[in-house]
Amino acid sequence: MAVSACEHILHDLDIYADGEGACISYVPGKDCRVHNANTLGASLLARTFLHTSQDSYRQVARRAIQYTAQHQRPDASWYYGEKANLHWVDNFHTAYVLDCFKHYVEGTGDVSFSGAMMSGYTYWKNTFFLDDGTPRYYDNKTLPIDIQCCSQAIDTLVFFQDVDPDSLELAGKIAKWTIDNMQDQTGYFYYRRYSRWLVNKTPTLHWGQATMLSGLSGLYSSLNR
Repeated sequence: MAVSACEHILHDLDIYADGEGACISYVPGKDCRVHNANTLGASLLARTFLHTSQDSYRQVARRAIQYTAQHQRPDASWYYGEKANLHWVDNFHTAYVLDCFKHYVEGTGDVSFSGAMMSGYTYWKNTFFLDDGTPRYYDNKTLPIDIQCCSQAIDTLVFFQDVDPDSLELAGKIAKWTIDNMQDQTGYFYYRRYSRWLVNKTPTLHWGQATMLSGLSGLYSSLNR
């Protein structure tokens, strides 16, 4: 199944050259250069390469990671995408990119982009969280607080624990804040909080429940080894 998905990326999606890099388009047949989609494609290619040694997967993955690395902004952040209408920086899409860089390094053994990854990680960690663990949505404002900001932050911090000895402490703060502020008494997690009083309590399955299950179970496992 992984090979099938990789072949889909290589043969059905447009890949746009840009200097030494190349961006895997988000939408088939459309020039849509979005960093988290590009690096998610690279991540799958790199992880599958680890098991198949199919060098075309590694080559395309490297060019895709190169594309996002060369578009890293001076403060170490990434825009959501490179077109003018996509110029915002947010919490969970940045975390997706960071996860994908790390999967690329671990899948290929290529540490060329470790510097970009770690500078991006430091920026993300210093920008998107308040002292009490509240996860901010954007680089320039906190609200709305989306459950994906909570869950993906926990997931990414757990993933980076081998390179950041303080990551689990912050993940624990975020988990506590989320349970206290985003969890219903019946157990499910809310979709989005717009203010202290205005909350969208929709019990989204993928966007909220599955991702929180992933984040909390990973944190629990790490804290109880």
